Amino acid sequence: MQNFEFCNPTKIIFGEGTIPRIGEETKKYAKKVLLVYGKSSIKNNGIYDQVVTSLQKADIAFVEFPGVKSNPVLTHLREGIALAKSEAVGAVLAVGGGSVLDESKAICIGAKDDGDVWDFFLGKRDAQDALPLLTVLTLAATGSEMNCGGVITNEELKQKFNVNSPYIFPKTSILDPTTTCTVPADYTAYGAVDAISHIIEGYFTTSDKWLPIQDRYVEGLIHSIMESMNIIHENPSDYQGRATLMWAATLALNGLPIAGIGPCGFPNHAIEHSLSAFYDIAHGAGLAIVIPGWMTHNSQKNPAKFAQFAQRVFDVADQGSPVATAAKGIEALKAWFKKIGCPVTLSDADIPETDIEKLADNATMLATKWGLTAYTKEEIAKVLNCCK
Repeated sequence: MQNFEFCNPTKIIFGEGTIPRIGEETKKYAKKVLLVYGKSSIKNNGIYDQVVTSLQKADIAFVEFPGVKSNPVLTHLREGIALAKSEAVGAVLAVGGGSVLDESKAICIGAKDDGDVWDFFLGKRDAQDALPLLTVLTLAATGSEMNCGGVITNEELKQKFNVNSPYIFPKTSILDPTTTCTVPADYTAYGAVDAISHIIEGYFTTSDKWLPIQDRYVEGLIHSIMESMNIIHENPSDYQGRATLMWAATLALNGLPIAGIGPCGFPNHAIEHSLSAFYDIAHGAGLAIVIPGWMTHNSQKNPAKFAQFAQRVFDVADQGSPVATAAKGIEALKAWFKKIGCPVTLSDADIPETDIEKLADNATMLATKWGLTAYTKEEIAKVLNCCK
């Protein structure tokens, strides 16, 4: 186990009926907030009314900023920053899934800065301050409710880049699993894939050979995600299934899975972000395409860890060699992705094979930013060719 520091200051309020607490939590930080959300779903399912009622009871003024896309974009982000500044809000309240939370985090940074917010995504500058952020989560997927990162797409440049800063940890996040019961089946599935993707990145890319705590943490979370997703697949309103999936997705990207594993990378995300940037595909759907291809390609280099994954997660019997055992595990994961309704090949998402070179070229920008030196255009193209 490697040296590490772990600090996660986010307060989680979890469970059914907890949304009415958001007013009192917000009151600790501001008397006026920017209320950020997506389109009409939170108004249709009653979440909006619960939030507004709670804010009103706490005597908190709010300015609405709707319209966040499922892949949030820079133009809309800039509008949110301008509104936060002109209205002199003291905090941001994000109500929605990971996209709403991600854009809200960037608004928090931009509202306290006079420069171009895109600089932070390019790594030209580090945030020095941010407005307080509070969240009401409505989708189990990204873990943004308990981490300090966010992703935005520059639609003009076709760049989907991330920002990280300790200033954008949410102060309080409310997680009521019942809010996810009306999420469509496809987006529920994409969220489950996204959660799995977050924990396998470090699991497969660490160089440490013996990590019993972290490995079993990851393997156990994957079991829980798959079990809960199977329950939801049969009964979308099952509370225990929804609750388990929601908390598992939070735990998948809150810093704990990678604590002590040493240097690791996020190559699947670096590659998938190009799919999202060009085709506006849901992030989890893109990951369901990339992950099996990436695993197929990389299991040839480090078959032992992939074989361990196959045996512990899918109970694959020893196939006589680590490579063969690993292949069975990859097949099982791909089949499960397909079972829950995800695309698993480029053609499933109507992405032409002729675009592989363009996608690989685009993905190298993020790979370079993240220090993934092995992921040249040629290497990324090899991965994408395994996704056909």
